[in-house]
Amino acid sequence: MPTDISAPIPLHRRGMLRHLAGGAVLLGAGLLWLRTARSAEEAVEIPPPALDPAPAGRGLQKAIFAGGCFWGVQGVYQHVKGVQRAVSGYSGGTAPTAAYELVSSGRTGHAESVEVTYDPAQISYGTLLRIFFSVVHDPTQRDRQGPDVGPQYRSAIFATSPEQLQVAKAYVAQLDAAKRFARPIATRLEDKPSFFPAETYHQDYMTENPRNPYIAINDLPKVANLERLFPERYRREPVLVKPLR
Repeated sequence: MPTDISAPIPLHRRGMLRHLAGGAVLLGAGLLWLRTARSAEEAVEIPPPALDPAPAGRGLQKAIFAGGCFWGVQGVYQHVKGVQRAVSGYSGGTAPTAAYELVSSGRTGHAESVEVTYDPAQISYGTLLRIFFSVVHDPTQRDRQGPDVGPQYRSAIFATSPEQLQVAKAYVAQLDAAKRFARPIATRLEDKPSFFPAETYHQDYMTENPRNPYIAINDLPKVANLERLFPERYRREPVLVKPLR
């Protein structure tokens, strides 16, 4: 798998690296970032959802999560046992505007999101939610995550069924009541589960670019937190969108 640290980073969205000329990520600059910068989000240990029923239907199920840059969200879920596929994309807007350059304007209604296909016989929707709130991102940040700012980086759950919406609502209320976070949860619960896959170069980005400073600072710590807090759910080899080369 490629590990080229010169993989392009769109500068208009990667605020912490805008100073790097032409989008090139230099090794020296990357090592400096790794020595001096904190991870954008800290994992929080939280209890499982009290409401977590089995889905009404059989077979594989889909869940859609938005939690900042989709590189990290996808990367975490690709390491979760029971997840069959995790695809980066756009949710909340319409098909004609589901393109990276348009979504990055923050005016399309889309959020960068990840569609997770999972086997409910191996992992429940409630457990996916627990990982989302605990490891994937900081659910108390509104319209931003780490260095990325705008409604396209909002925290949101796009429920694909009434049952998912019910579980998500109950879990947000449970976590707020337990005061496990310093601030109230800002995650939006959206019941229109549109999803449009992102461009090919966004898929498997974490796996293909682990030495990229943005990934090393913001996203790889999330995978480490997944292994630490959910060892029974962690899979070492990620399930990828693109075939291995």
